[in-house]
Amino acid sequence: MDFTNPLVYGVPVFIAFILLELAYSKTHDDDQLYNWKDLAASSFMGIGSAILGPLFKVAFAILLFEGTYELFNPVVDGVRTNFLGYESFGYAWYVWIICQLADDFTYYWFHRANHEVRILWAAHIVHHSSDNFNLGTAIRNGWFTILYKPFFYIWMPAIGFPPEMVLVCLGIEALWQFQLHTVYVPKLGFIEKFMNTHTMHQVHHAQNVEYLDKNHGGFLNIFDKMFGTWKELDDNIDVKYGVIHAPESYNPVVILTHEFKDIWNDVKKSKKLSHKLMYIFGPPGWSHDGSTLTVKQQQRLFKKQKESTPELAYQRPN
Repeated sequence: MDFTNPLVYGVPVFIAFILLELAYSKTHDDDQLYNWKDLAASSFMGIGSAILGPLFKVAFAILLFEGTYELFNPVVDGVRTNFLGYESFGYAWYVWIICQLADDFTYYWFHRANHEVRILWAAHIVHHSSDNFNLGTAIRNGWFTILYKPFFYIWMPAIGFPPEMVLVCLGIEALWQFQLHTVYVPKLGFIEKFMNTHTMHQVHHAQNVEYLDKNHGGFLNIFDKMFGTWKELDDNIDVKYGVIHAPESYNPVVILTHEFKDIWNDVKKSKKLSHKLMYIFGPPGWSHDGSTLTVKQQQRLFKKQKESTPELAYQRPN
């Protein structure tokens, strides 16, 4: 079956909603929501992703997903059969639901890995590098994630989901992720119990210590709750968006590459191979001498201080 990627229709919708939110913010005394230079940088990277994405999608869809699907789901006696022995999945409505759930599960681990493996964080930090949280930030995507993201999803065509179905589910996920980047949608009551909502994504984009590396889910929050990374937005906390070590630049090249440069500098200064590998594949913030701390180390310090001297402001060690 042939399907159209939902993002084909999503791009003009993205532009329209960004302009709508921008106009709303400027006419409702919310001038701080958008920064023109920041929006220009995000737009440049969004356009780049829109150009590069389809090119790599063709390569991955044909060579990777299709190749995997054909390899693990050969036609046996006229029936496409999975290597585990059952008939490969068709296009029934319930298969679409299962595929979307499988996509969301995969997205959670893909997204979490982007925050916990430094070389992947170097590609993903682009999306978090803005101090603004708005729909413009939603299209501020790193170009290098395109190179490795499909490998997280390769298991889906391997177990029998048709490649085009996987791609459509990926597109639906991206549409949901886009609209989460707004401060104008409040908490949604009962929906908050199982869906990943706008306020939860505000937590995800915050650099407050207690909010770091939380809420990695796609359209569901159940995997965050299952694996200990969920956190609700606290209305008493003044949210600060962005990253701890911001690129301090509106130059798209700097934004796209600054963390890779930092990794290279850390690798050069370390003498032991094990340290070099940790600077590449370890968690962001790891250091061999304790000069900088990982998120988990910072959060343990933060919790310890809050328990002992809650009246003091936490001094970030990094």
